[in-house]
Amino acid sequence: MGSNNAPTLEQFQQQVSELLLRHRSVLDVMSKLGQSSAAVNRAVTKAVTDCGCVVLHACKQQYSNEHNLEDAKETLKSHVSGDLCEHCHEIVRNELGRNLFYMTALCNQLNIQLDEVISNEYNKCSTLGLFNMT
Repeated sequence: MGSNNAPTLEQFQQQVSELLLRHRSVLDVMSKLGQSSAAVNRAVTKAVTDCGCVVLHACKQQYSNEHNLEDAKETLKSHVSGDLCEHCHEIVRNELGRNLFYMTALCNQLNIQLDEVISNEYNKCSTLGLFNMT
């Protein structure tokens, strides 16, 4: 196992492969991935609307062409204030876990190694830096 007894990505991917019995079709896996993504969105929404542990202050982001991208990181906001309470944190974490499960199942269906996906994305982020998501 990895550090702190955490499973490696390879171990997790193998476990998902062993556990996925009912949704062997790639179409089933893709639909479950979409549902789990929606459940993540719903869990965050409920943290705002039902619990209120986090508050959204969404507005147009003020960006000036005079700023460079590093300065923009300081001026642009996430729109979120507060922290998830323990209950909401657990729910969002669990929904993210389910989403990761089905993303990993899709990787299995398509013979893609999860660690390669993460490594490629990490390398792309490292190479492109702030330009990666613009």
